[in-house]
Amino acid sequence: MKSQTKKTILSIALAGVINVSMADLIVFPAKGQSNETMEKDKFSCYGWAKDQTGFDPMKTPTTTTAPPSQAKKSGGIIKGGAGGAILGGILGGSSGAKTGAAAGGLIGGVSQSSSNRATDQKTEQWKQQEGSNYANNRNQYNRAYSACMEGKGYTVK
Repeated sequence: MKSQTKKTILSIALAGVINVSMADLIVFPAKGQSNETMEKDKFSCYGWAKDQTGFDPMKTPTTTTAPPSQAKKSGGIIKGGAGGAILGGILGGSSGAKTGAAAGGLIGGVSQSSSNRATDQKTEQWKQQEGSNYANNRNQYNRAYSACMEGKGYTVK
């Protein structure tokens, strides 16, 4: 799968997570540190938290697993109808073929619809799992970054 497609899918997966877990941390120099010192400390803690957690908030998010197949089935009514007509024709002649075609088409359509719903459900579960993975990783990073900054004398919210 192309990298851009993965990024697009992940951005969809993260839609509800971004506002909560990716909220920027607010850092206050509680011990009167200068802006220059604070920027150096932020950079230092960024590197430390990234090393501790394996998460880099500066990188574009990517998925951890491939998305499920998006291929949806089509032609279930036609295929089911043809199969039903053949079976009905063998068992009951032309009237059996008509009845078999109708029944086969109905069954084929229902089966196809059920399969497509399952595909949609798998995709939604995958999106939620990827969003949850990202939120958890981001939260771990934020905790490590906050601990580092607090250890250097800053208030972090």
